Amino acid sequence: MKTTRRHFLIGSLAALKPLTSGRGLRTASAGERIVLGFMGIRGRGYSMARGFAQRSDTEIAYLADVDTRLFENRAKGIEDITGKRPKMVRDFRRMLDDKSVDAIVMGTPDHWHALGTILACQAGKDVYVEKPTSHSIWESRKMVDAARKYQRVVQVGTQNRSAPYVKTAIEYLRSGKLGKVHFIRIVNSKLRPGIGRKPDSKPPDGVDYDMWLGPAPSRPFNENHFHYTWHWLWEYGGGDISNDGIHQIDIARWCANVTYPKSVSSTGGIHFYDDDQQTPDTHVVTWDFDGLTMLFEQTLFTPYMKKTPRFMHDLENFASWPFSGFRIEIYGTAQKMFIVLHGAGWKVFDADYKLVAEDEGLLVDDLHYGDFLDGIRNRARTAADVEEGHLSTLLCHYGNVAYRTERKLKIDPKTEGFLNDDEANGFLKRRYRTPWVVPEMV
Repeated sequence: MKTTRRHFLIGSLAALKPLTSGRGLRTASAGERIVLGFMGIRGRGYSMARGFAQRSDTEIAYLADVDTRLFENRAKGIEDITGKRPKMVRDFRRMLDDKSVDAIVMGTPDHWHALGTILACQAGKDVYVEKPTSHSIWESRKMVDAARKYQRVVQVGTQNRSAPYVKTAIEYLRSGKLGKVHFIRIVNSKLRPGIGRKPDSKPPDGVDYDMWLGPAPSRPFNENHFHYTWHWLWEYGGGDISNDGIHQIDIARWCANVTYPKSVSSTGGIHFYDDDQQTPDTHVVTWDFDGLTMLFEQTLFTPYMKKTPRFMHDLENFASWPFSGFRIEIYGTAQKMFIVLHGAGWKVFDADYKLVAEDEGLLVDDLHYGDFLDGIRNRARTAADVEEGHLSTLLCHYGNVAYRTERKLKIDPKTEGFLNDDEANGFLKRRYRTPWVVPEMV
């Protein structure tokens, strides 16, 4: 029988584990507004600030960014929504010193995620940090350690974990109807513009470039080492597997109910672009788990692959689904499931190519924001708790290290690093630049 939303009930996916409030730390009551500060407000950070501002249960107290050229526009944008102008600061630590602030929302580049989260936890703030959790394997674990030590709620911006249609997909998988799952393919493909080649120059007026670099090595200002294009440079990001692929990888890992792989291998290269990019535009990663192989495929030169496949809502034809660049294919011994993220849904087909189950829906950021705020009030771990984000981010890091070392690597789950491979383990942790150092003991 075909299963639809009308008669497919969402059960309990996982019990929320309670947290114990730390001594002397402020806890918001049920009817009280939660006071937020935002770290990084150019792109995603400002989008999140506007999203939280539209809620009646939050107060936007601070916006922080190293680029003061943004201040007037961003302050006005929030004031237009809330009627109250937030404080604008260049140094995010002013938010940490303000005891009235309950939580920090981070929209910074990846290389700031770990240190920003750890400092916020140490200051008694809860944290919403965008994906991926970190720039390196070692510092990602330190984020988990800080959250647990200081008893903080830390939510990762893997928003699909709060999407109802993803939850029903998990329910269907757990029902066993798909059979035994031995293979999962993850596709992350779309057309990305090149970044060109840019010369070094002086930082623009109003930009604290030294603080923007933070933990990364000191270097002259360069537009390609700054807003957004940092994604494709190893000192700051991990390429598209960490930028967009983390969304599909996280849900695929949740579907498979796995943690650490036994091994990882990777291939690919910069086949299309001729510019300052360092990360691959064509990337294939294979993770081997006990009884399961998971495959990641990325192409960044394919205009027919759609990141947000709105057209799929208007097409009943199954043939449209392979053109989604944001999909997960789950191969069971009895049935096959397609999941298309960021606002599409999932479909299951049997051995006779018959559609036997489906669900659709939208990815609503507000549900993820609400889950974070509920976690703050209830002192409970959220749908995208930092440890879940950490484990999924590790798969991205493993794939990048295998790509950079050009060989198959065996994973050591005890250290979260690599077995008998000094070169690969050299990628576990970056060299930090004083004073922006992630401490050994958080």
